[in-house]
Amino acid sequence: MRMYDLIMKKRNGNVLSDEEIDFMVQGYTKGEIPDYQMSAMTMAIFFQGMNEQETLALTMSMAHSGDMLDLSDINGIKVDKHSTGGVGDKTSLALTPMVAALGVPVAKMSGRGLGHTGGTIDKLESFTGFSTAISEERFKNNVNRIGIAIMGQTADLAPADKKLYALRDVTATVDNMSLIASSIMSKKLAAGADAIVLDVKTGSGAFMKAEEDAFGLAKEMVKIGNGAGRKTSAVISDMDQPLGFAVGNALEVREAIDTLRGNGPEDFVELCLTLGSHMVVAAQKAQNVEEARVMLEKVIEDGSALDKLAEFIEAQGGDKELVYHLDKLPMASIIEEIPSLMEGYIEHIECDEIGICSLILGGGRETKESDIDLSVGLVLRKKVGDFVRKGESLAVIHANDSEKLRNAKERFLKAYTFSETPVAKKKLIKGIVT
Repeated sequence: MRMYDLIMKKRNGNVLSDEEIDFMVQGYTKGEIPDYQMSAMTMAIFFQGMNEQETLALTMSMAHSGDMLDLSDINGIKVDKHSTGGVGDKTSLALTPMVAALGVPVAKMSGRGLGHTGGTIDKLESFTGFSTAISEERFKNNVNRIGIAIMGQTADLAPADKKLYALRDVTATVDNMSLIASSIMSKKLAAGADAIVLDVKTGSGAFMKAEEDAFGLAKEMVKIGNGAGRKTSAVISDMDQPLGFAVGNALEVREAIDTLRGNGPEDFVELCLTLGSHMVVAAQKAQNVEEARVMLEKVIEDGSALDKLAEFIEAQGGDKELVYHLDKLPMASIIEEIPSLMEGYIEHIECDEIGICSLILGGGRETKESDIDLSVGLVLRKKVGDFVRKGESLAVIHANDSEKLRNAKERFLKAYTFSETPVAKKKLIKGIVT
């Protein structure tokens, strides 16, 4: 088998076999196939596309390019959740203890954020002493003992994806549905869950800006998951404005804890209940999503989800007292209101720009080596559809540097568009793909 022949085959619009796909993925991962040939192949895929079987074969080969986490030692049906990311997306912080409180085992691998906000691991490090650098044995024991554990992704998890993504990033071949779907799903399949619930974002703060593209990606990933024998479903949710009100690591932790106390923002609560319901049904703890939703509402009401979060934080070396005493979480030295320069109804918020404001303040990473300031960020007071008077507060900004605060504030005000006439509130859940 020669890579040259495979490139020509795909260039001419023909279908690659499972064996041919595995040959090129494994060969490229081992360094036997050079970058220039794989670049040619990704460009051929970009223009000619891949069918359903090719996409599944690509995903499976990438998943098997390194370690496949074996979670068979963990009791019950393991359900994982993945979000395509956005601004103010602190969902895992509230959702995982909610489903774990219902006896659904949550064995999750998470990453750090690169870009405008921190990842789940960065946010969890707001708890003094908390660590995701735990052994596989402890990871599994924690899930069996308390129902929940989160560890950092190992370097040996789907190494083909890491290598391929870096190549696609510099050869303008990122935006292909099969390549995006296989990149996400290869890591999820390698992480070993029995069932997967996906949160696919759409809007100005999402990777998929257009709703139809988000649905297309969701369908592609659900087909892959089910084709690989994992029960998979997807929720398409709005990211045309930040999720909830808080943007920034410790601020998002506070909001997630408020949600577990029963005081969460309406949109964030809705997303947690929707995703959680599908996770609970996939784990066979409820007959349908309506029954699962009632069960999830109860664990918030009786405080067991909050206690589960505290238990999880303590099990991974963190100070669980911070769950009950929010004033002990990292806090910024400068806290300032941002008054509106306009009067009217908020018509649009350029969601990405709010994320960049958090990055300017120090709440995200510009490079892998950047340090994150966990205490900074913004808490919105007004969202799309709300009426605002001139001089009324749009948000509260949390900063540790007055120059950064000034730059972020200036950028923040430009992200809002106003209308003189009333504007409809955003619909959060756009649809479900099963």
